[in-house]
Amino acid sequence: MTISHWIGGRRTAGSPIATSDVFNPATGAVTGQVPLASVDDVNAAVAAAREAFPAWREASLSQRAGVMFKLRELIDANRAELARTISAEHGKVFADALGEVQRGLEVVEFACGIPTLLKGEMTPDVSSAVDAFSVRQPLGVVAGITPFNFPVMVPMWMFPMALACGNTFVLKPSERDPSASLFLAELVQQAGVPDGVFNVVQGDATAVNALLDHPDVAAVSFVGSTPIARAIHQRASAAGKRVQALGGAKNHMVVLPDADIGQAADAAVSAGYGSAGERCMAISVVVAVGDVADRLIPAVVERIGELKIGPGLSDDPVDMGALVTATHRDRVRSYVDLGLSEGAELVVDGRDLKVDGNPDGFWLGPCLFDRVTPAMKIYADEIFGPVLAVIRADTFDDALALVNANPYGNGAAIFTNDGGAARVFQREVTAGMVGINVPIPVPMAYHSFGGWKDSLFGDTHVYGPEGVKFYTSYKAVTVRWPDPHERGVDLGFPQAR
Repeated sequence: MTISHWIGGRRTAGSPIATSDVFNPATGAVTGQVPLASVDDVNAAVAAAREAFPAWREASLSQRAGVMFKLRELIDANRAELARTISAEHGKVFADALGEVQRGLEVVEFACGIPTLLKGEMTPDVSSAVDAFSVRQPLGVVAGITPFNFPVMVPMWMFPMALACGNTFVLKPSERDPSASLFLAELVQQAGVPDGVFNVVQGDATAVNALLDHPDVAAVSFVGSTPIARAIHQRASAAGKRVQALGGAKNHMVVLPDADIGQAADAAVSAGYGSAGERCMAISVVVAVGDVADRLIPAVVERIGELKIGPGLSDDPVDMGALVTATHRDRVRSYVDLGLSEGAELVVDGRDLKVDGNPDGFWLGPCLFDRVTPAMKIYADEIFGPVLAVIRADTFDDALALVNANPYGNGAAIFTNDGGAARVFQREVTAGMVGINVPIPVPMAYHSFGGWKDSLFGDTHVYGPEGVKFYTSYKAVTVRWPDPHERGVDLGFPQAR
């Protein structure tokens, strides 16, 4: 199967510089080839978006909201097929893929309220016969560069808000699981979005750099690793673009001695191994305070032993699927080897996992380390796999200091029954998203998603109110309708009077 681009309202092979294999992670089999866009392909997509922008910008808010309502119904009706598309190329289990579609759908639902979200402010009579008001206007052509781990949800963090605000959009999805992007493009078209308003270019760094450098792209949204996020922010900013670049994470879950151990263990396993740890909001470090590790670790081990691992589209429900590629599986496995050499205690070893009937799948079972220290690379690096590390801290203050010393600041969680400790944690922790007895605190669509420190480059977070701000420019207008009988020259600086 050959996967295509979507430019100007239709599928096209373009003029690719190469192709890349797409795999079924559960079997290891090649299921298709995706073209890697040339600069000419990117130029064609941007040109289509630029041509479509004037008419789409002039579409009324009622028209744009109506399109969002139609898109919401289409995605809802096709959620199962979208989830199967995700599972087939990413490897996550079907239930997890359904959850991904739902969280993306929430942003579409938020975008349905665009007439209210774009309301400006009006102040009459700021001076004699003078009124002032503000408006927000679309930027033009904007681009989204999205990762493999959420091939539906992360694009939907971006393009519904961009389109609802009156922009046109070029999406560059991951080449590892590209089919979902074309599914979304077809649904967008069916919802009534004019040709050229939404485009998809498949590709690698060539396509990314062409978007970052293109003079007609006004803004870029990115989700991925920190080194690439930093580079994208620098390059696109240097080209005069507005940029939001979300980077990596090392999310900590602090467990205090008074916490409900069963609840904390459930959360650690769910947030650490869900989607095989391939989530930017996955819990990768548990900070066990006082003696809680001696009670928590056996509970975590017990729950790991009950996990069912297998193909994401298996007839029998499974809890965890394969990793996205063999290369990524081998990279994650190398960190497990490294953790042992660094002196960490490997309590659960998933390196030799075998799945019956699928010997060539990209499998790696849950791995659990105890007695990890901040000096170890398995603590410092974002592993992005089913590897959970436990660090022991003597006190709450020690745990908070450990979290705050980490260069990442995406998410952090605390499990406790002490309201005072929770309040101090949520106020003092240097992370953009905080959970209290919630392990993965991804905000609902009417808030905004984004981290601090090396987890976000740019001034605004994604979707929600911050998304409206990112995809529009603020304009203040001052209006005077003087009495026609009043005339005169005044060279003084304008003042209210």
